[in-house]
Amino acid sequence: MTEGLRYAYAVVRDTDAPEAARTALERVPGVAGEPVVAVRHLGLAVLAGTVPAEDFDEGPLRQRLEDMAWLEQVARTHQRVVDTVGAESCVIPVRLATVCQGEEGLRRMLAAGRERFASALDRLEGRVEWGVKAYAATPAPQRPLAAQEPPAPEGPTAGTPNAPGGMSGRDYLRRRKAQRQAAERRWGDTEEGARLVHDTLSGLAERARLHPPQDPRLSGASDRNVLNAAYLVRREDSAAFAERVGELAGRTAALRVELTGPWAPYSFTAPDGTDARDETDARDGAQSAGAAG
Repeated sequence: MTEGLRYAYAVVRDTDAPEAARTALERVPGVAGEPVVAVRHLGLAVLAGTVPAEDFDEGPLRQRLEDMAWLEQVARTHQRVVDTVGAESCVIPVRLATVCQGEEGLRRMLAAGRERFASALDRLEGRVEWGVKAYAATPAPQRPLAAQEPPAPEGPTAGTPNAPGGMSGRDYLRRRKAQRQAAERRWGDTEEGARLVHDTLSGLAERARLHPPQDPRLSGASDRNVLNAAYLVRREDSAAFAERVGELAGRTAALRVELTGPWAPYSFTAPDGTDARDETDARDGAQSAGAAG
């Protein structure tokens, strides 16, 4: 692998590269069905594969990134490569759809990011990322107000003209107010529940990061996303962390909690106070990224 376009997946230490690359080669092909190999430079190694120019050159890639089905497939494959390698060694995911010109372009990428990559590898050694999402559970549908009341009595004492069934106008408004208040309480319960989940899990993690609510077009969930968070956890503490999430999930019927992972630490590659959104987007398949190198 020398010339042509190279798709970069992740950066590892040079000492971890042989095993990491071999695992990826054996178990997971790249985004174009290509083998993934390690290109070494300055004590680091980038895992990359050869990709066709008709899909990954700058112009075609820009158009491809508008195709959500293609982008989702690329994002899933990118994640599989990263997580396969990350299961055995510390790995720094590279931004989704990062494409370089040949091995020299990959080496330039390693040289330009050497300090950042090395620092992240030191910080994240032995850590994994867990994702937790919480949704406001949809309450059971209620019958219309008119269906909840017995038939109205006949005669001049029947309900007011604008109230359903035999309910008086005052009773109808009182019932509507009670329903609104119940809905507000459910919403308050879900927000309070989400805060409890996040505060509890943050205490068990080394770092936590809140992400914007996930787009329902990507998640496929109709319920409102009230918590979308990532937690950096020592690998040996993962079982206890997952058990605690399960306990919190059963606290209230108003909140539905989902746990995903463990992942490579997509959300924590950047130092505290800076944005790791590029790497997280690669995991979620939610955003596009451009060519590099």
